[in-house]
Amino acid sequence: MNLRSIRDLDITGKTVLIRCDFNVPLDEFGNINDDRRITESLPTIKYCLEHDCKIILMSHLGRPKGKGYERDLSLAPISHRLHSLLEVSVTLSRDITRADTKDKIEKLDNHSILLLENLRFDEREIQDDADLAKELADLADFYINDAFGVSHRAHSSVHGIIAHFDDAHYGAGFLLQKEVNFFNKVISDPHRPFAAIVGGSKVSGKLEALMSLIEKVDKIFIGGGMVFTFLKANGHNIGTSLCEDDLMDDAIKILKRARERNVKIYMPVDYIVADEFDGQANKKDVTYKEIPDGYMGLDMGKASTEFFKVALADCKTVLWNGPMGVFEIPEYAHGSVDISHYLAGMENATTIVGGGDTANVALLADDVDNMTFISTGGGASLELIEGKSLPGVEALVI
Repeated sequence: MNLRSIRDLDITGKTVLIRCDFNVPLDEFGNINDDRRITESLPTIKYCLEHDCKIILMSHLGRPKGKGYERDLSLAPISHRLHSLLEVSVTLSRDITRADTKDKIEKLDNHSILLLENLRFDEREIQDDADLAKELADLADFYINDAFGVSHRAHSSVHGIIAHFDDAHYGAGFLLQKEVNFFNKVISDPHRPFAAIVGGSKVSGKLEALMSLIEKVDKIFIGGGMVFTFLKANGHNIGTSLCEDDLMDDAIKILKRARERNVKIYMPVDYIVADEFDGQANKKDVTYKEIPDGYMGLDMGKASTEFFKVALADCKTVLWNGPMGVFEIPEYAHGSVDISHYLAGMENATTIVGGGDTANVALLADDVDNMTFISTGGGASLELIEGKSLPGVEALVI
């Protein structure tokens, strides 16, 4: 897949609007816990600085209500971090497209940056509103999409905005190109055996991905809360564990299709269960056939970790998307962290971490530097794997 690149555009001395993904985790004091999404955007920003551009950056952060400014979700921390990393002036606009922003752009020097406030403070952003798309487009001469993590969303700053630029005035940033090219190469020609580890809380979020992966991989490892839908569908007691009863038939179809394709399915053989969703609750380590009433599964057990390791040992490509348990609670993070450590130590395999929570596990485990590739977009990477067309990427294809 060839994308129109920022390198194909004559941006020197122009005003460039870049859609970034600065949706980084913040602690309770507003400090950035992980700035990887910011640092990954720097090559595109620096390229524009080198070409004496006026640079306007835009992003969302968190899930604001769409009713205006919310202090806890302001991009102010991102503005400070960008200034620190780039050592250039970074001005934060308190709105998105109104007079204050336009005034700041007029006063902006070449080789300097204006960061728009959180796009999702305006409810029109997630509605792919045509008026907002036009207002954003009117701010600049060129538009660059470098936000892989939201390119599966048909939002104004990702999708609608493209209609307001001709082919010579929009393109893909370096991060977006890197992500798309990597996933296309891996999916089209993986080294085998090719394994997928799929976790997370719900089958509904991964159903299409699982059906698609069955056609591409040799082994699938299912973990996290979603596994209990499969267990219950197979007639096992799951206590009070998370389960999507309306998707049990789909779970059976996935297992049936895997058998037809001779794709091996692995699920945990033991679990850490607790009588409450709490790290201090009463806990037990039980086999998958012995989950007691009144208990919920919150992590995979040690036997399962060893079982997964043995089955992964001969794999040459491993795609991991979704944690193996409730890793946010330390008592239930062991399965996810152990799998992360194992993948990080696979010297002769390509190990790919789908962004979001999976990337957070790798960070928690201090394994980031030892993975082959860590994506900045969990949902976007899954949809690429499914063969879907991403709204933010489709218009960039040449």
